[in-house]
Amino acid sequence: MTLLKEKMVLLAPFVVLLVILIFSLTLIPSVHPEPKNLPIAIVNEDQGAELLGRGKLNRGAEIALNIKKETSGEDAAVKWIDVKNEKSARNGLNDRTYYAALIIPKDFSQKQSSLQTAHPAGAKVKILINQGANTIAANAAGQMLNQLVEHINQQVREQLLTTLEKRGAALSAEQASLLAAPIEKDIENVNKISANSANGNAPVSLVQPLWMASIAGALLIFAKVRKLRFFKRTEALFSRLLQGLIGAVLAAICGYGLVWIAGEWVGMNIPQFHETALFIALCYFSFYLMIAAVTAWVGLSGAGIFGILFFFGTPLLTLAPEMMSAFYRDWVYSWLPMRFASEGLRDLLFFDKGLDMNQPVTVLLAIGTVSFLLLLAAALKPQAVSKEAEEKISF
Repeated sequence: MTLLKEKMVLLAPFVVLLVILIFSLTLIPSVHPEPKNLPIAIVNEDQGAELLGRGKLNRGAEIALNIKKETSGEDAAVKWIDVKNEKSARNGLNDRTYYAALIIPKDFSQKQSSLQTAHPAGAKVKILINQGANTIAANAAGQMLNQLVEHINQQVREQLLTTLEKRGAALSAEQASLLAAPIEKDIENVNKISANSANGNAPVSLVQPLWMASIAGALLIFAKVRKLRFFKRTEALFSRLLQGLIGAVLAAICGYGLVWIAGEWVGMNIPQFHETALFIALCYFSFYLMIAAVTAWVGLSGAGIFGILFFFGTPLLTLAPEMMSAFYRDWVYSWLPMRFASEGLRDLLFFDKGLDMNQPVTVLLAIGTVSFLLLLAAALKPQAVSKEAEEKISF
């Protein structure tokens, strides 16, 4: 019965509840994500049409204006961005500026106006879905655009029937056949995700073992360095330098090892083997140096920070920033080092971009450089040379 009198036993239920509360918070961002100001490009290339007695009509411009009026606002799900032509929209999709695009073609008004004639022709709009940008956001954008076109179709049907009724004209067979869908949708998925890409979450799937391997490697070497006793600061400095060099070797092993395992064993589609392996090696080296620098200054307790980042950060990597709450987007996601690894992998896996000095690479290099300098500076701490060593030197 003495066990029941121990304080830790009495505190155990509260500790368990606290742990449950803390780690339950990691579920909040992904439980019910709602888009807010999701950037979607809208392109109006409509050249208009001359209508008898009504002058020139540009239905594309009217639709674009109405769309922005009805679905815009500070808390709107979509942020419409006017783009001058389809080529510019595609460039924006490739740069991950937009999650989708709505293209209104040149002959839109002409075909729309023909619905009231004896020889009607159905109008078309093009919907581009940027699959590789983010699966959840791209699907949400696609659904919203589909619903939008259906809403426009309903308006066109009502207008056509009202006009014919006023004229006292009957609906022809050709008009009736087009009435079900006066505006057709030509849907195209760009920057497609392959069948073997974890439903578009391949970057996140690779970041998880990469991050944990970085922690494991950094802590293993830290444990060995901590046991060493240095007689000179040059010895301590050399050990820190060697610690960094070991990290470079581990980075190469992680980069090529992880890509080979993911491709050959798991079956993940990795179109650029060497570029992806080198990028993962860079990620590992930057993360390794960051963890090594923190533990060198703070000690083993500093490793807990990176464990917490893993649990709180990983769920966010599957979401687009526009689908997060302001708190998670501004105070958690924006500070996550692993998000740059995920974004860089997304460019390599889905956007057919090579390994260059883009934002993820630049940020990772900056993290690695600062971390390496801090790691070397740890050799200058008073504790870097043991007291026994100092006494021997002074003696």
